[in-house]
Amino acid sequence: MQLSMAKQPVAAGHAKMARLFSRWVPMYQLEGEQFFTADKPADAVKLRRQQGFRRLADQLAQMHPNGQISEQAQAARELVSDVEFVSLYRVPFQYRNQIASSFKLPYGVSKTAGNTLWDAQGNAFMDLTGAYGCNVLGYDAYKGMIRDAVEKADAIGPVLGPYSNAVVDNARRLCEISHMDEVSFHMSGTEAVMQAVRLAQYHTGKRKIVRFAGAYHGWWGEVQPGVGNPVGARHTLTLKEMGEQSLRVLAHRRDVACVLVNPLQALHPNSNAPGDGSLLSAASRKAGYDKVAYTQWLKRLREVCNKKGIVLIFDEVFLGFRLARGGAQAYFGVQADMVTYGKTLGGGLPVGVLCGKRAFMKRYKANQPANICFARGTFNAHPYVMQSMNCFLNEIEKPHHDEMYRHIDEVWNARAERLNAMLSRASLPVQVRNMTSVWTILYTAPSRFHWMFQFYLITQGLMLGWVGSGRLIFSHTFSDADMDVFYGKFMDAARRMKQDGWWDQGAQSTSDQAIRNSLVRELMIAKWGRWLIKWPDAPSRRPWGRSTGL
Repeated sequence: MQLSMAKQPVAAGHAKMARLFSRWVPMYQLEGEQFFTADKPADAVKLRRQQGFRRLADQLAQMHPNGQISEQAQAARELVSDVEFVSLYRVPFQYRNQIASSFKLPYGVSKTAGNTLWDAQGNAFMDLTGAYGCNVLGYDAYKGMIRDAVEKADAIGPVLGPYSNAVVDNARRLCEISHMDEVSFHMSGTEAVMQAVRLAQYHTGKRKIVRFAGAYHGWWGEVQPGVGNPVGARHTLTLKEMGEQSLRVLAHRRDVACVLVNPLQALHPNSNAPGDGSLLSAASRKAGYDKVAYTQWLKRLREVCNKKGIVLIFDEVFLGFRLARGGAQAYFGVQADMVTYGKTLGGGLPVGVLCGKRAFMKRYKANQPANICFARGTFNAHPYVMQSMNCFLNEIEKPHHDEMYRHIDEVWNARAERLNAMLSRASLPVQVRNMTSVWTILYTAPSRFHWMFQFYLITQGLMLGWVGSGRLIFSHTFSDADMDVFYGKFMDAARRMKQDGWWDQGAQSTSDQAIRNSLVRELMIAKWGRWLIKWPDAPSRRPWGRSTGL
């Protein structure tokens, strides 16, 4: 009962139920006329949407030679499974066919400079993908680091096994930054988290892992127990973050080895990473960052872990070095027992790092020589990666970065507030929330079509990640002048979205609850047939097939 009360009452908080529900949801499509009239709009609004949709499709097609997707893009769709997956899941599944057959999205990247990215067709975009969080200091800086690393490591080459001199220097600096005692290097952030959990279980003799609802810690089984993991997780408890009952569970259980914290969840506690593929109504995306409240939560969590001998692990693979030189630990003023880094720490090359207290980092028991905790990887401490990391650690220590970190909240909060003020004055139902330079877009009026906004942003020259408007990740090299350009593009996209009628409320969209009711009705009809509910224009149940759109 205590454990049940500590769970967040949403799908993200109930892994088993979420997996069951995912298998129950039937596939159906809203196509043709239904695509534009799912919320029963007036005829004039339907016409504006149809005309706006065609204009949008034409603009996207013009980004490709002769309006056709290249053979390279087609081949990527056929051969690289990730390409197909992210193409399908950038919009709610009900609209997949229409989007895939009509919209030809930018493909690939040919070069970068400053905050600009050029796609494979030569179209220039302001980059808001942030390279999955890696791009803190700007692409130009990382390209310079990689060039320097190649030059320094060239005499060694891709030697695997023996360590280069950069390894010791990196380890020493990382221990100083993280206030930890030892370091281990890995090939990815996911792998670093795996090792942290394994070591915590090894040294505590306990098996249970506590994670918080919605938090992402990589794609391996035990920390992704819900949708996406077909077999579930045996040793994982998913609790409510910032919840009194969760602290009570930790204080009373005796089988918890570690607690995983992803500080990025402070922006959207207990919710999955926001993406347009699941954006069905304004209420389905919530975000808001309260630094003071989250700091107090972390401090209380730290106290409980201390009392119970639970290993507290900060997963900073995404946010590391974006908030502060000392990461989230320094930013929030809370010391973990272990911390994982990745992405930007590699100087632009892939890497995962685990830093921890000596008591938890040992791979063996001194009095039991056959009892070990094994973890090694072929590419751990690769000379080129280590040299690139060394370049990054040298760069981040330069004095001018002190100013960047000292005013990080002030600068980025002011930028978000300015955009919100502009949107309010223009009576546009859009707002942004931010955790320093990581932003998410919220919608303040009911609509079934908020996810369409991503395409208007793209046609304005803003490159988004595959999650669409759910996450904008800025490099810290964005100047005030760059932000002015961004504001103009963002506002133009929002005005066009409004003019094309996507935010006009139809008869079934007077509230978010009405939208949810409509969605439930569609699901029931698609699952059990038109005989269940009399609806003459029931959605098509034709399964989705491949299309030429990316």
